[in-house]
Amino acid sequence: MALASDQGARRLRLLSISSPWSDILKFFLVIAALTWLIYQGTESLGYNWQWHRVVRYLLSFEDGKLIFGPLIDGLMVTFRICGWSLILAFVFGLVTALLRMSNSFVGNAVARGYLELIRNTPLLVQLFFLYFVLAPLLGIGRFTSGVLALSLFEGAYASEIFRAGIVSIETGQWEAAHSLGLSGFLTYRHVILPQAIRRILPPLTSQAVSLVKDSALVSTIAIYDLTMQAQVVISETFLTFEVWFTVAAIYIVITTVLSTIADIMAHRFKAAD
Repeated sequence: MALASDQGARRLRLLSISSPWSDILKFFLVIAALTWLIYQGTESLGYNWQWHRVVRYLLSFEDGKLIFGPLIDGLMVTFRICGWSLILAFVFGLVTALLRMSNSFVGNAVARGYLELIRNTPLLVQLFFLYFVLAPLLGIGRFTSGVLALSLFEGAYASEIFRAGIVSIETGQWEAAHSLGLSGFLTYRHVILPQAIRRILPPLTSQAVSLVKDSALVSTIAIYDLTMQAQVVISETFLTFEVWFTVAAIYIVITTVLSTIADIMAHRFKAAD
């Protein structure tokens, strides 16, 4: 009986781990059905699809060498923006969470004001304010402005994830650390954060998905990311549907990979607990 129950539990764990892949398959089936419907609609309008012209804006071969097209160049800029923004967002989020949990009135007030300001104003307004108002005063460029806007915006939401993870740690862990004579900094570093990180990694990865999607807004300040490069290609070729569908597919692949990683981590951490 014990062996049968162990095998059943193992099968349930395997099913829970593999479930994200079935969700991905269903997702792509839905996307395929929507694509077919859109294709039929454009056919009725007499639109002439020219997918073969899009390939050269992704990859091409010249003199036996692989050349990245403008869309891939824009994707690399998007990755750079998302990478720096993600690092800074985690830093802002962790610092804000610690300030909110501190006994300092000033620190708590600053953190609360930052959260209320960021979460109650649109990201596009923050981006324009940083680029058109603060950037000339601080002497920073559009790339830095875009990264700061994204990191401040996502950091406000990441701070709540950090705070929830820290608060979820049992009180006994804090008491044990204090009984050993650890300072507040050492308690966070060696006791609290190593345990909290297991609980906050999956939602933080989901926050990274939101950052990737929000990064498309930096095209409004003429940063040549994926979205901006797509607009340039469309203005030159008039391949509106083909280019935007290609860009959408690229974003879907990126966000789906990140979502899958978040789901797998959540299942594995749950199984470990």
